Amino acid sequence: MRLPVTAAAGTIAVVLIALFSAAADGLGSAATVAISHGTDTVCGVLAGNAPRSIQCARGTQPAFSISSNVSFDSVSGGRDFLCGLKSGGTAFFCWDASNASSTDFPQKRVYSGPALTDLTVGENQIAAIDRNGTAIRWWRGGGSFPRFNVSRSYRSLTSGRGFSCAIDANNTVRCWGGVLGEWIQGFFSNASMASIVAGDFHVCGLNTTGFLVCRGINDYGQLDAPSGPAFEFSSLALGASQSCAVRQANGTVVCWGGGGGSGTYAPVNATSFLFIVAGGDLTCGLTTMNFSVVCWGTNRSKPAVPLSLGRILPGICTADQSSCTCDIVPDSASLCSGSGVICRPCLSPSSPPPSPSPSAPPPPLTSRKTSKGWLAFAIVGSVGAFSGACTIIYCLWTGVCRNKKVHNSVQPTITAAENGGSNAGATSGAGAGGLILSSPFTSTSGSGPRIFRRQGSRVMRRQRSGPSSFKDRAEEFTFAELAAATKNFSLETKIGAGSFGTVYKGKLPDGREVAIKRSESGPRTKKFQEKESAFQSELAFLSRLHHKHLVGLVGYCEEQEERLLVYEYMKNGALYDHLHSKDNNSTVLNSWKMRIKVLLDAARGIEYLHNYAVPPIIHRDIKSSNILLDGNWVARVSDFGLSLMEPESNGGHLSTRAAGTVGYMDPEYYGLHHLTVKSDVYGLGVVMLEVLTGKRAIFKDEEEGKPISVVDYAVPSIVAAEVARVLDARVPMPGPHEAEAVELVAYTAVHCVSLEGRERPFAADIVANLESALALCEDSHGSISSISLASVD
Repeated sequence: MRLPVTAAAGTIAVVLIALFSAAADGLGSAATVAISHGTDTVCGVLAGNAPRSIQCARGTQPAFSISSNVSFDSVSGGRDFLCGLKSGGTAFFCWDASNASSTDFPQKRVYSGPALTDLTVGENQIAAIDRNGTAIRWWRGGGSFPRFNVSRSYRSLTSGRGFSCAIDANNTVRCWGGVLGEWIQGFFSNASMASIVAGDFHVCGLNTTGFLVCRGINDYGQLDAPSGPAFEFSSLALGASQSCAVRQANGTVVCWGGGGGSGTYAPVNATSFLFIVAGGDLTCGLTTMNFSVVCWGTNRSKPAVPLSLGRILPGICTADQSSCTCDIVPDSASLCSGSGVICRPCLSPSSPPPSPSPSAPPPPLTSRKTSKGWLAFAIVGSVGAFSGACTIIYCLWTGVCRNKKVHNSVQPTITAAENGGSNAGATSGAGAGGLILSSPFTSTSGSGPRIFRRQGSRVMRRQRSGPSSFKDRAEEFTFAELAAATKNFSLETKIGAGSFGTVYKGKLPDGREVAIKRSESGPRTKKFQEKESAFQSELAFLSRLHHKHLVGLVGYCEEQEERLLVYEYMKNGALYDHLHSKDNNSTVLNSWKMRIKVLLDAARGIEYLHNYAVPPIIHRDIKSSNILLDGNWVARVSDFGLSLMEPESNGGHLSTRAAGTVGYMDPEYYGLHHLTVKSDVYGLGVVMLEVLTGKRAIFKDEEEGKPISVVDYAVPSIVAAEVARVLDARVPMPGPHEAEAVELVAYTAVHCVSLEGRERPFAADIVANLESALALCEDSHGSISSISLASVD
């Protein structure tokens, strides 16, 4: 599906006025109602639903819901599409609304990562502010918009047709969008602004003294704002040719411009509104009385039309009640489906806020009562914690908690040593994304802005408790059969080595080409016991797992001290060989698109292990030699000899002796013996850097001749926004869209190799980013389709 981003005329905004001389904060283009003006589609976030879903309507037609299991905070509209910000701000999705005859809006995930706010859509750009307020993040927009994050504190982010603006910490308006952005910014060069809202080619806002200011093109009188006292208006909405505002005193709306006459007019008479939004020639407002939506156009003689939407949220739900500096909307906990509250804007004392609905419940308890409530909660909690501790001590003392069996389909005991070597050509399976470009980015120490942040829940890990996919039972071969298939394990059939033995190419009597991994034979020493454990581990895991991006197990042999595993043969060998072998002359991987595809395949395999296997599996040895390529160049993760199951208890981590390959091992795991799924993420990050640079995980520095890791080599340049300095010279320099894709992969890799596991993304986040990067490589028109990620499963 293509989502053309063409003109977000009149992006939506709600202006919040702070008390007295304090600067007002705007909600940018994020609200609970939005307009796709090119399709006359109006959408809103429904109140009281769980999850908080989005409902849309077109004119007098019946309302329809956007099919989704995602809960949303806000929605923002462009000309032909809409985007919704997921609750908590950790992802956003977009829907194509260009098919006016259809109400089917398949959603595409565009971003997954650290929490965002103020999501805004323009002509060919999407932007949002980090929830922590440290930067503006950008998607698309062409050369006139920043390719990296703008790292400063901003508020009131808003977008018009081909430009975006925001207010910095000094109350100065800053705009982006080439010449047009500079032109708009010039109008506010001497103004100290509290909030701004953009239309097509004009911007209005409240300055820090509370007066309304409008600048830009005035072809239709859209700048002819009414004069009035300070803090008269509480909300603004700008369309293509018309501007409107909500009076703070009574919630009524006044509009001007539109080309239909001079002066101001009241489109909805005395109806009171909480806020208004605009897009093109359409303006809509949320009524104070019953949270319904009413819309009107620029024709002053045409009456406003109520839409068939259900009750819409009167504001954005926040989980942090302490962030409400003034008051909380009555019954907001119920409106937010029991998850969060809605903050009331801080209004000037010169004008009282609009009266709440008569049916509204009394306001929340005073701070004094709240404090007492927290005190009581703390006392009860302390007693409960003490009781729980006593129970645990008793349980351990009496042995009640001991020897509990954990139900599990597979529970191998693994203790494997470090290993290395290539798994070249070993196997083939049974069948084949926060995404943000930022500069500077976090270093491996975890400082600075971040693409990802550890999620408070595991929602992004998708169906974690879903069933594993089982395959047919593995065949049991005799040792004689496998010896015959490999010419008695002759040197000419040797193709690599794995975590517990040597890999040979073989041919079974029925003609099937296979890869056979044979463990070292010998006395039952500790080393042999480790090999035995690795054999049992891989056999156990691969016998129950099946995925297009995991190695496919054909069978096994277990005779006396011989231990062999049989896989489908992977014709194109290991990724390691294509990147580092001097004898490999393949040109297939000498394109950025193909390299990114291979990384995406591998990430999907790891995502399956972490999110869909029950219980989740930690691979422990992710490296380029364990990423194999079949005859169709589909990448698959191989070698499960070191794999362990992620425990459900203990915070999802294991305390175990470090094992893996030097250069790929998670420093946190290596140093602290603290193993989590993020340990695999570190290894994948190293592989990503290998793919980008063409360097081995550990290689000799050409200048000093000393060993250096690819992490130390590449990360400083990437953080300094000099990705091109470290790219593999064997691959042609990326074109415009490929360059953006390569940068995205590079910045994702930087976060994968963060020193602290909690700073690394989950596998699902990496998949989302790589899907986006691959889409950028495939896009030739520079439209929003280039950032459309995988459809939500």
